[in-house]
Amino acid sequence: MSIKSLIINPGSTSTKIGVFENETLLFEETLRHSTEEISQYATIVDQKDFRKKIITDLLAEKNFDIQSLNVVVGRGGMLKPIPGGTYAVTDALLADLKVGVQGQHASNLGGILAREIADSIGVPSYIVDPVVVDELMPIARYSGVPELPRTSVFHALNQKAVAKRYAKEIGKPYDSLRLIVVHMGGGVSVGAHENGKVIDVFNALDGDGAFSPERAGAVPSGALIKMCFSGKYSEKEVYSKVVGKGGFNAYLGTNDMREVTKRANEGDEKAAEAKQAFLLQVSKDIGSMACVLNGKVDQIIVTGGIAYGALILFVWDYLFAAGSKNRVVYSLIISTVAGIACILTVLIGVGVDVDKVMIGSIMLLIPGINLMNALRDMMCGDIITGILRLAEALMMAVAIAAGFGIAIMGMGGLFRW
Repeated sequence: MSIKSLIINPGSTSTKIGVFENETLLFEETLRHSTEEISQYATIVDQKDFRKKIITDLLAEKNFDIQSLNVVVGRGGMLKPIPGGTYAVTDALLADLKVGVQGQHASNLGGILAREIADSIGVPSYIVDPVVVDELMPIARYSGVPELPRTSVFHALNQKAVAKRYAKEIGKPYDSLRLIVVHMGGGVSVGAHENGKVIDVFNALDGDGAFSPERAGAVPSGALIKMCFSGKYSEKEVYSKVVGKGGFNAYLGTNDMREVTKRANEGDEKAAEAKQAFLLQVSKDIGSMACVLNGKVDQIIVTGGIAYGALILFVWDYLFAAGSKNRVVYSLIISTVAGIACILTVLIGVGVDVDKVMIGSIMLLIPGINLMNALRDMMCGDIITGILRLAEALMMAVAIAAGFGIAIMGMGGLFRW
């Protein structure tokens, strides 16, 4: 007997749904919500009808018979801390989701929507790995203030799912791996997975870690205390600065990373700087979790909505961001461009001899300073550093030669020029 299931994953900036028949995906869709759409509603629960309508409208658009479903599963919300697993949406659990036992978050809508849609067609509803999955090791709870222990609130569903999927792909048990999983969406969570448990993680809602499209992450505690007692803001207003109106929303007025990247690429210096700060903070969080795992990390997994463009973001910033260039790759790219430019100057009549024009360009790119620094370090007794500098200089020289070679072959071949 085949089982058809509707999976609902509400996030702060999107609602993702998928329809499966057994383990076969029939279709999936990510429905994104702008800051303007979300800001119309005073509370998370108020968004229920809005999100339910776009789900049912999409199913109708796909000509899918909702009556054919056997089960509806939603993302778990801000319940009491519980271990990872699957839970039926009982009346008591539904009441806790509506109240928000540990706070208001879009994930609370997962179980609420699942229960409402399931009840309308007479099938069961469940939640899986809610955001309050708590498997922290005892020493990870210390914050420095006994009354304010660190808590486990993160994208448990996605983190656990991608970690298990990776384990399956490489043919190893999930509980045998040491992983760092990075979820980047409306919120950002970075977790350390060991022995099948998330032993440490940054609180992705209102605790610590990197800022995100609409959350502040870790903020200076002293300044926050002064803001709270300044008399200028209510408790709700201060909280909204941390959750909802923080992060990119506060700096740039948008929670859409695609818009941030677009503005940065168009020359918006503020957007470019904010994006750099975001990537820096996420990188620092990854480094922190590597320490939790004693530096023994089997894999770093990046997931979440922003991760769809993360490869381009990270590669671009790794190669070209100020102060963080990969000099070997950078030399290869620059020398290729320079080689093509040299040949073009001859073709348009500005230059005469390609070899002489190229030699002049190569002289500007030779890593002479690197070579001298390498020799200096070795003469001063710092042998290891000197050898590393020398190796880098030699690799850059090879990259320069390869770049000009690519230009020559690409523009007609060695014998032509």
